[in-house]
Amino acid sequence: MEETVEKTTDYIEPGEAGTLHRLFLERVRRSPDAPAYRQYDYAHQSWRTYTWRETAEAVRRWQATLAREGLQRGDTVAVMLPNGWPWVLFDQAALALGLVVVPLYTSDRPDNVAYILEDSGARVLILEQAETWQAIQRGGHRLNAVQRVVVTQGVAPADSRGTVVALEAWLAPEGDPGDPPEPPRDGHALASIVYTSGSTGRPKGVMLSHRNMLENAYAGLQRIAIYPDDLFLSFLPLSHTLERTIGYYLPIMTGSTVAYARSVPDLPEDLATHRPTALVSVPRIYERVYGRIQEGLKAKSGLARALFHSAVRVGWHRYQRGQGLCGWHPRELAWPLLHRLVAGKVTARLGGRVRVAISGGAPLSREVAQLFLSLGVPVLEGYGLTESSPVISVNTLEDNRPGTVGKPLPGVEVRIGEQGELLARGPNIMLGYWNNPEATAAALDRDGWLHTGDQARLDDEGRITITGRLKEIIVMANGEKVPPADMELAIANDPVFEQVMVVGEGRPYLGALVVLNEAVWPSVAGEHGLPEAVTAARDDPRVERYLLERVGHLLHAFPGYAQIRRLRVLPEPWSVDNAMLTPTLKLKRARIAEHFQDELATLYAGHDTPGGSARQSGQH
Repeated sequence: MEETVEKTTDYIEPGEAGTLHRLFLERVRRSPDAPAYRQYDYAHQSWRTYTWRETAEAVRRWQATLAREGLQRGDTVAVMLPNGWPWVLFDQAALALGLVVVPLYTSDRPDNVAYILEDSGARVLILEQAETWQAIQRGGHRLNAVQRVVVTQGVAPADSRGTVVALEAWLAPEGDPGDPPEPPRDGHALASIVYTSGSTGRPKGVMLSHRNMLENAYAGLQRIAIYPDDLFLSFLPLSHTLERTIGYYLPIMTGSTVAYARSVPDLPEDLATHRPTALVSVPRIYERVYGRIQEGLKAKSGLARALFHSAVRVGWHRYQRGQGLCGWHPRELAWPLLHRLVAGKVTARLGGRVRVAISGGAPLSREVAQLFLSLGVPVLEGYGLTESSPVISVNTLEDNRPGTVGKPLPGVEVRIGEQGELLARGPNIMLGYWNNPEATAAALDRDGWLHTGDQARLDDEGRITITGRLKEIIVMANGEKVPPADMELAIANDPVFEQVMVVGEGRPYLGALVVLNEAVWPSVAGEHGLPEAVTAARDDPRVERYLLERVGHLLHAFPGYAQIRRLRVLPEPWSVDNAMLTPTLKLKRARIAEHFQDELATLYAGHDTPGGSARQSGQH
């Protein structure tokens, strides 16, 4: 983990920026010819780099175009594009005019998008395909506020209102659009309405100001230094507030470059091409790499496996010494060889230059974090919510404790409230929920504390450990309380399991609904004489016994009452498309329980508890 002390930063402070667009203008003034963004050009089959000056010129063109739509400051506009330069251009053009940006997930269901457009009153929508807009319109929502739909790909179909237009036809002619109007200066003004995932119902619109996101990005820089020559590889959707604040606004603040990955399947190649120094991701990406490593080890020789485990042991000791937790040990003499044979090959998969790898949005298991840290990938887990812009706390390179989410950012206060709930207060806390004063009053108390809904504990040095989610605690028939997310995380570390949901509300024991990894299961099944087809495995009692044995090993550290007694293999994975996952890939527990109520009944056949079935279906 090399930290180059001689480097200098070039931060733009929130007070100097004032607003998100003025932040951008100040970066253009400071670094006009420095590389700002890299985008793959499919027409020319090559990567293109845009400077800050080029980006500013394009923003002025988009701004002049948006200005022709007759919008007023405070009007809402929606963006439903994949990560890329056009996302930045639309966002900055809108912010320059004092408009409020509503980001949408490209993977979200049309009916959910329609609800957000109606609730936010969006006047303009930009998306890739006209077909997507047609699907959104079929949802039965009132979308009269939408006066312009811009499609970036294909031809815009004729419509009676003249609403839909192709991007090139919509944009003002190239050339000097003239001096833009003076951009707004009020940093406390509403900048964005970000709709939460809605794992327990309709999504709520989180209102974030310019200052919320500026202060959050700047506070993060007080914990982790970022330099102008740092390169971010962006693949977490920009509609996710973690990517937006830390992977988009923060690099503007620091003058760093952002390369936009083509897609998650192309990620390995894009990592090798760009060799990023900074990554912002959710745990699932790290877990996939971890799973591939573990599965690959099984095909290796005994010597190769021994070398790998030696590299992890020695690497972990080196890591702990770097954290000041232990002294030097002679076994470290083997590190140069172990690095060349093992660790270097893992870091090379990420491009070989990563010095900061942020993980947030969901819990990262200690085992996954320790493996990467041992092999020289500096994974730093943080914690936050959309409602906090989003970061509340993060580990640092110098003080990184896997299993915790680090200490609060500067300016952010935390305390533990009733039922062990984590409360947070600071300049990054939202203005409230759009059109929803009741939800706002429930989340924000009169003293400005945000009630996160997460249970936590603080150690003597102020580090936060998340211990559960208030609404997700399972209360079994015997009164024992179980945090299902912790168990699901432990089980999902096994590459055999693609998805897991632990159940047991009001029941005498815990069960699990599982989705098998179809790329891994056939080889595992073949080794143990079990059906290789998932459809055949579902109803084979030998498969359940075998999987319960695997799960038992994975849950060895949990109490006796927190063990899985029965499980059911499900026929299809949960996804956003089938409404089992939110756009941020969180489980919709109540929806899954309702859809698979027959499978749940099988888990508890002959062992039901009065009222248990109804209580399970209402579990969030």
